[in-house]
Amino acid sequence: MNGKKKTIHIISHTHWDREWYLPYEKHHYLLIEFMDQLLDTLEKDPQFKSFHLDGQTIILDDYLEVRPDMKDKIKQFIDEERIHIGPWYVLQDEFLTSSESNIRNLQYGMKDAKKWGNISKIGYFPDSFGNMGQAPQILHQAGIKHAAFGRGVKPTGFNNLVSEADSYESPYSEMRWQAPNGSEVTGILFANWYCNGNEIPEDKEAAKKYWDGHIEAMERYAASDHLLMLNGCDHQPVQTNLSAAIQTAEELYPDYEFIHSNFNQYIQALDEQLTVPELKEVKGELRSQHTDGWGTLVNTASSRVYLKQMNQEVQTLLEKEVEPLATFSYLLGEDDDRDILEYAWKTLMQNHPHDSICGCSVDEVHREMVTRFEKSKYMAESYKQATMKKLGAKIDTTIFNKYGKEPIPFVVFNTTGLGKTGVVTVEIDFMRAYFADGAHRQSVEAFDLDHYILVDADGNEYDYHLEDTAVVFDYDLPKHQFRQPYLAKRAKVSFEAKDIPLFSHSTFALVKAAKKEREKQQIASSKNTLENKQVRVEINTNGSLTIIDKKTGRTFSNLLIYENTGDIGNEYMYREANDDSPITTENETAQIQLIENSSFRATYLITHQFEIPESAEALLEKEQKQLVWFTSRKAKRSKKTVLFTMQTKVSLEKHSTGVNVDVVYDNNAKDHRLRVLFPTNIQSDVHYADAIFEVAKRNNRPAGEWTNPDYSQHQQAFVSMHDSNQGITITNKGLNEYEVLRDEANTIAMTLLRAVGELGDWGYFPTPEAQCLGQQTASFKIYPHLSGTTNEQVYQQAYQYVVPWSTLQIPVQDGEVASKHQYLSYQAKDNLVQTSLKVATNKEDLMIRFFNMTNKESSIEIKEQENIATIYESNVLEEKVNECIDNMQVYVKQFEIKSIGIIPRRK
Repeated sequence: MNGKKKTIHIISHTHWDREWYLPYEKHHYLLIEFMDQLLDTLEKDPQFKSFHLDGQTIILDDYLEVRPDMKDKIKQFIDEERIHIGPWYVLQDEFLTSSESNIRNLQYGMKDAKKWGNISKIGYFPDSFGNMGQAPQILHQAGIKHAAFGRGVKPTGFNNLVSEADSYESPYSEMRWQAPNGSEVTGILFANWYCNGNEIPEDKEAAKKYWDGHIEAMERYAASDHLLMLNGCDHQPVQTNLSAAIQTAEELYPDYEFIHSNFNQYIQALDEQLTVPELKEVKGELRSQHTDGWGTLVNTASSRVYLKQMNQEVQTLLEKEVEPLATFSYLLGEDDDRDILEYAWKTLMQNHPHDSICGCSVDEVHREMVTRFEKSKYMAESYKQATMKKLGAKIDTTIFNKYGKEPIPFVVFNTTGLGKTGVVTVEIDFMRAYFADGAHRQSVEAFDLDHYILVDADGNEYDYHLEDTAVVFDYDLPKHQFRQPYLAKRAKVSFEAKDIPLFSHSTFALVKAAKKEREKQQIASSKNTLENKQVRVEINTNGSLTIIDKKTGRTFSNLLIYENTGDIGNEYMYREANDDSPITTENETAQIQLIENSSFRATYLITHQFEIPESAEALLEKEQKQLVWFTSRKAKRSKKTVLFTMQTKVSLEKHSTGVNVDVVYDNNAKDHRLRVLFPTNIQSDVHYADAIFEVAKRNNRPAGEWTNPDYSQHQQAFVSMHDSNQGITITNKGLNEYEVLRDEANTIAMTLLRAVGELGDWGYFPTPEAQCLGQQTASFKIYPHLSGTTNEQVYQQAYQYVVPWSTLQIPVQDGEVASKHQYLSYQAKDNLVQTSLKVATNKEDLMIRFFNMTNKESSIEIKEQENIATIYESNVLEEKVNECIDNMQVYVKQFEIKSIGIIPRRK
């Protein structure tokens, strides 16, 4: 320290959880009261200098929805720099929302904040349940050089209360936080939480007692003469007498300067004094690894799994389907509807605050979340369908007339940044009878579906399978006519499409023609076995799998064992029931039935039935009501059991290297956790998990301070274990929690369900719907790392697994676009992951984004096409950073997030 007079920066704020222990509208009512009070205080007290509006612009939207007449008053106080807003749209959970969702949150938050002015230029993460490792790079690209957070670094107690530990990851509240690529921001930890300056007394006697303790606590961990004091807490009303309380403090402590400050002022003062060597460096993810592990809140990753699955579905729909399709259409001269996309994204992101997506609120909150997911999904699906129809109307399908009679064409879009092979399922109307034409159900039912062959635009014939054939009622909604109802003979057509180029479409058609007879090798060629040219899958009597690399003979055994344990924790944290032993299917006998077998895919149905306790014993509810902290509970599992039935479909496709698994079960038990186990038998001390713009390298064993028996962690698309000889990657759809067990086999355990009965935290909030009773599903895929395949190539397949094909039936028609067409092409090495393709939010350019998952530098070459003029380097806010020196090529440094702007030549 340099001996200067110390300054205490008092920043007024409220941490506004939109929904949590109350439903949204009850919080909303309190927000209106709070904002009314804030504006009244700012109006009446000119000495009330500043208020930080929690870093999320949605607060203004929520308030103005009810008080639209206050817009000008808010604008006045923002212009006067008395209200500080942004940079986020919502305060999201970083690990349970996708990479691109984190970016959209920042993009829309910054866009909204700029409309108002006076953006708070700090990456604000007050209550995130851990922080993503790439946050410094994302913030740095957005021009933000500081981040403030409440969790993830020091070994601290509940709500980050500073403890008497011997060592810390950083000795100060301020530190240098570095992303994997080397980008740095100044990290600011709320060492005594974000309420260390709450309710400052005006009375001198009370103030003296208050300040003596608070100043000591601040000075202990401050690296500079600028001490941070946050005047507020969760849903905290405005301290209307703060000006008088500050005046009292100034009289009592003349050796300190007291400022009613804001984050912009505070970080400027920090930068003017601090030099880099004074601060310790922390790197990458901040996940409270150097704690006892009981307060990380990591098991929110498995609370109400159904929410995570819905979130994954809608995120994927928006970022991996709708946005690329809208880009394709834009390149063909159609307008994009950015307002529709913004509405869909913002509706989705209203489910992304940490108490929402984490599943750690009261039941009413999560019921409303389901509706929001559906609202966003329905809007996105409508926009997707409209966009595909625009594209489909331009595609020439007359070529199919030469391959047979009465062609029924359809188009398959690959909206991913990789070539794609896999089974496509498309709904086809073989016949429609409109009511206006006098539809007769009998004629529709009698329509013959035989004698069709499936061909592509080159005349190549494909094996296919018809399913769910039915007569259905449906309707058209023409733009210039009244609705047109009809009956249709409809069926699902499944076949394997091979080598569909990235960002392209290919057309196929069912035509009436003679089938070519040829020998077909079925995937299930022997009992309880699936086999293609690359892998062999054997289903064991207990329902587990043995997967064999046919080239090398490398084998993974006993995959797909189910494990069930009691859970007496809460929505935040798992706590195994006392005297509990895991119940597994390892020694069970499963029923195994072949339900599909063709030349391109085969599927077995595996049924497990086993007894598990129906719930925890009655003591658990008593302990919950008595507010016994979950780590001290004595409850065991009930002695009464129920029959638990699980049905698992295991599929292998002709050209796939991975094994698809789809699980359906009826959860008829409470207070338990269900996981699926994958013993890897790989000797490695580390594993890899997909995180936010990062394949994070993590230790299999926790740090020495960790005492929690459970070591669950977050994942996005996959978790992977490998050494120099072999590896296995498990990818998933919305299953965000896994653990590497501390056993000899380095078993990967992935959570399918966690059923609990209370919120937890600061009181008793029963949540019976968090028991997740009723039908549940799960989908994942097992990828052995085959000989001659790199780890990065397997990761690329895992990323692609979650993205469905987009399909559309179209008529026989002339068109300006060929039956096979690539909208955009690029060449990149396997270590680069393409995450986004979209029309820029505020300009006419296209934006494509990648990240480098390795420490090896790489490059991207955008292929020259007539519809592309030039490209440039951009940032996460879609701003131009550099012109491209090497024509259409961009270089990507190790672990870098790289956005590229594309200036198109539109038709």
